[in-house]
Parts: sequence; C-alpha cells; structure tokens
Amino acid sequence: MAHDKSSRKPAPKKLGSRAPLRNKVIVLDNKPTQSAQSGAGKGAKRTRVEEKSDDGNEEQLGEGSEGEATSDGESGNEEVHLRGFSSGSDSSDEDDDDVDDAPPLDVSKLPTIAKDDETVRRKLEKAKKQPTQDRGVLYLGRIPHGFYEDEMRGYFSQFGDVTRLRLSRNKKTGRSKHYAFIEFDSSSVAKIVSETMDNYLLMGHILTCKVIPKEEIHPELWVGANRKWRVVPRDRVARVAHNKERSQEERGRVEDRLIRRQEKKKARIAKAGIKYNFDAVAYKKPVIASS
Repeated sequence: MAHDKSSRKPAPKKLGSRAPLRNKVIVLDNKPTQSAQSGAGKGAKRTRVEEKSDDGNEEQLGEGSEGEATSDGESGNEEVHLRGFSSGSDSSDEDDDDVDDAPPLDVSKLPTIAKDDETVRRKLEKAKKQPTQDRGVLYLGRIPHGFYEDEMRGYFSQFGDVTRLRLSRNKKTGRSKHYAFIEFDSSSVAKIVSETMDNYLLMGHILTCKVIPKEEIHPELWVGANRKWRVVPRDRVARVAHNKERSQEERGRVEDRLIRRQEKKKARIAKAGIKYNFDAVAYKKPVIASS
C-alpha cells in the first residue's frame, strides 16, 4: 500500500534537545583559486567557512567564493569577523595625530621654475625693472609635510625677496596645518608667483596659491612671522604653575572652598538619614598663633 508522503506529520521535537550554539567565523584567504589563476572568475577569492561550537571544536564546512560564504540569512546572534578589518570606529584624524612630522625636504633637489621656465623668467625680469612700492601677500595651501618655514623661504626666494612668512601650526603639537602666508617686496612679483604656483604639483600635493587683496589682510596676520618654531614644554609649564608659592589671600580662598564643599557633603549625608561623622579626617583651617 502506497503511502502519501505529504500526509505524513513531522515528528515532534524533543524538549531540551536544543542544538549547541555555533558562531560562524569567516576567514578570507587572498590566494586566488585555479579559475582565477587561469583567467576565469577574475578577482575571485577563496573563502573558508568554519563553525565554532560551545566546546571550542572547529568544524570546516566548505570552500567557495566570497559571495557564497555570506549567503546564509540567519545572522541574528552570530558575529562575523573578517581578517584584516577592525570592528572599532577608528578615525583617520586620530591616526594622523600619532604620526610624527616628516623630515624637512631638500630644496636643492626641487626644480627651479624661475630659471627653467623661460616665460616666467621674462616676466620676473620685467617686474624687477618696474618695481612697485606696495607689497604682495600670498596664501599658500595644501602644503606637504616637510615643507616648513626655512624650506619655503629658500624655495620662493628664487622669484624675489620674501619679506615675511608665516606657516600655520597646531598650538599644542606644533605640526603644520598645511597652509601659510608669504609676503613679497613687490606686488607684481607676488602676482607672477600666484599664476605660476597655483595648481602646481609638489611632493604629491597640488598647491593652492592666491593673492590676498590688501583690504582683506587681517591686522594680526603676521603675528609670529619670521620666527623659528620651538616646542613649548607644556608639562613643565603646568608643573611650575601648580607648584608655585601661593599668597595668603589665595590660600584663604582655597581653604574656604574646601570647607564649603565639606559642609555640602555633610548636609547630603544627613538628608539621606545616614549617621556619619568624618570630622576626624575633615579639613580644618590652621590656627595661626598670634605673636
């Protein structure tokens, strides 16, 4: 007698027979498969899928392409780890703070545009024959690391006399902020430098060089210009400020603040219904013996 398979009822599940929890671990192997080596399936990567049970045993399930390894939709409580990828939220700004500044560039190895470019050389010669009384100020942006004050002055001196120069730096770390201001003794020379160096590729950075109009120059633009950067020992400054001698008036203010905080703590403890007396360890104003 033939039985209808569709009429069969599934066997009831036994209580307490829950399968052990398994955590999927996907490991990407950058070694190309045979099909990728032969040209077919370009860029395919071999993926090994492993399962870890509660007892720590590993079971290898299979090998396939990168797309097939993650086709399982049941990822509710499973944690997938990919080799080479971090699960944290690291930002590039934090990484950049940990990197030290690059060593200064060797300006002698950089190309001399004022001598090599015939058009620029003729313009500079004409500007030097007809000098202007007003000075020209340039904004220089996207400066690479290693191109600092001395290097900038040495490089831009090929165009003309640099009267003032200021590289913007971080106040705490002293690292370059990648922009600077350069002043030439002639506005016509500054205009030629702006036309020549704007969008100029220097050490992998495309420079931005613009002339700043005279009416837009801030009065405090040149504060700290023409000075060599020196690292400020902030830990030593803070230590000296903390350990300096206090006057009698300053000590009195500190003592009054401590006593006010203690009284507030006592009031909160009493309000909570706790009987506690910490007068033995509380701060008390020292008694000054009268002479």
